[in-house]
Amino acid sequence: MNISGSMTQVLPIEDTSQIGHARRTAQQLAEQHGFDATDAGRVALVATELASNILKHAASGELHLRVLPRAAGAGLEMLAIDRANGFDLEACLADGFSTGGTQGIGLGAVSRQTQVFDVYADARGAVLLARLYPRNDKAADQRFGVSQHSLRNDPACGDVWHLAFDGPRISALVIDGLGHGEDAERAARAGEQTFALAPFTTPVMLLEDIHRDMIGTRGGALAIAQFDGDADALKFVGIGNIGACLIAPGKSRGLASHPGIVGGQYRKAQPFDYAQVNGQLLIMYSDGLQSRWNLQDYPGLVHRHPAVIAAILHRDFCRASDDVTVVVIELEAHHG
Repeated sequence: MNISGSMTQVLPIEDTSQIGHARRTAQQLAEQHGFDATDAGRVALVATELASNILKHAASGELHLRVLPRAAGAGLEMLAIDRANGFDLEACLADGFSTGGTQGIGLGAVSRQTQVFDVYADARGAVLLARLYPRNDKAADQRFGVSQHSLRNDPACGDVWHLAFDGPRISALVIDGLGHGEDAERAARAGEQTFALAPFTTPVMLLEDIHRDMIGTRGGALAIAQFDGDADALKFVGIGNIGACLIAPGKSRGLASHPGIVGGQYRKAQPFDYAQVNGQLLIMYSDGLQSRWNLQDYPGLVHRHPAVIAAILHRDFCRASDDVTVVVIELEAHHG
């Protein structure tokens, strides 16, 4: 299954009028992607509570929406993100608890409406994740997360990501077209289209094909990572400044890239092989994200859902001077 990259939809939550807008936006998105009235109603309920929760305990924040393509149909992801001083998670999970003094349904009730619910909160703020799928969708949740945003909310984004799943195999692409705006997006999309045709071709052959098809564009930086769960191994090739690392509890190792520009000029790239990676996190990110982050500064975060990790990295380390993409994948031998 191929998942073509898209930007994160961001809804600011700064006053009560925006709660209704968030509810309607999320519900309409669900209906557009095959949710029936009952399932879309669950989405509306959860969006309302997440947006309300932001105002109640943080005064302001954002609700991030993303469609989750499936082999059949789609799911919907919602992330409530704030920069407040944290909140009492145990209390908030109790039904009827409300930090704003009103009768909320409680995050515990929200968690029962969702197939995936996860939270990370500390003194820097909170991120709450809800993923909802139609009731008849019994497929497992795919353990990846993406946060992608264009510079100054430009409709065009020079970053592109793409994921392909094939049983125990995963192939991931991130391209950062030079600069930003429409020309950068055109360059990156040319590479993505080539990748999508055969995402499990060996990385160096894929790179050569993408390079050929990006000639005549601005070109860009690129990274390809391929995980084989049966072999418990990862292959990686990168050109330019796409950051990448493998993270396990208590340790992190960076994945090396070569200098150059895909679609421009680079020396022949050597792929790197990494063994015994099952259970680790693969994180790939464009240079719109600062590289000085360390998950060990966030106790327990490595065990949270990849979508929560991606959102926190974007929240705390976005440069705000370029497009930014963060892709986090949990490397599991039994991916759906």
